[in-house]
Amino acid sequence: SSSSGDEALRDKRARILSRGLPKQKPIEGVKQVVVVASGKGGVGKSTTAVNIALALAANDPTKEVGLLDADIYGPSIPKMMNLKGNPELTPKNLMRPLKNYGIACMSMGFLIEETAPVVWRGLMVMSAVEKLLRQVDWGQLDYLVIDMPPGTGDVQLSVSQNIPIAGAVIVSTPQDVALLDAHKGAEMFRKVHVPVLGLVQNMSVFRCPKCKHETHIFGADGVRDLANTLGLDILGDVPLHVNIRETCDSGQPVVISQPQSDAAKAYLKIAMEILRRLPVPPA
Repeated sequence: SSSSGDEALRDKRARILSRGLPKQKPIEGVKQVVVVASGKGGVGKSTTAVNIALALAANDPTKEVGLLDADIYGPSIPKMMNLKGNPELTPKNLMRPLKNYGIACMSMGFLIEETAPVVWRGLMVMSAVEKLLRQVDWGQLDYLVIDMPPGTGDVQLSVSQNIPIAGAVIVSTPQDVALLDAHKGAEMFRKVHVPVLGLVQNMSVFRCPKCKHETHIFGADGVRDLANTLGLDILGDVPLHVNIRETCDSGQPVVISQPQSDAAKAYLKIAMEILRRLPVPPA
């Protein structure tokens, strides 16, 4: 009868709901995970993630830091970290990260040809993310920085719900269209109970190399206004500087290649602010 069918459907729904969210399982060997995210592409998220990872290591050389590129469609970490080749496999069939500048790195870019497009549907992307999370031998890491893809889709939800995350960093430029998406990104992390450590205002000001005049090309203090709206902190401002782009394009990020520059100092300050806000790691 229809009533018994309705009752069976209600029972099934109740069973599914009772399971709740997937149980979070830590990544073996990793003490704390920090995700770097943005609601919008093109705001310098990957550049920020790379330099934050290097800055975390520079602030405390005794700490081991890893960098995971979770952007399946547009992996950029291999180029920025000057890494090529395929990961070796351990006897347990786990991938060994490639390493440069003391940072252990894993990316979809190591598994496909550099110019090959990833033409996959959602399930294949999710399978790839699962492999990057669970089938990598990270050794022992104090911090794993995850460069998230832009947006608030399946990958972000899967990562947020499947592993414990110590905190999220939201990157945005000060322009209105970027801020709208950054707001969505911050709210997404709050909904899945991931603490947002704060915001990074990227490309905040351009200083003319000749006359030193400063221009706020993307607007002034938009990220600060968003931080006030959300009740969050600003972790730091990164200027719009050609050296930041050039050094990442050449595989020599500014924190490593120009440690005394204003840009490198900005990333080092952001890393210190992140460390101040992270919970005490497990022993």
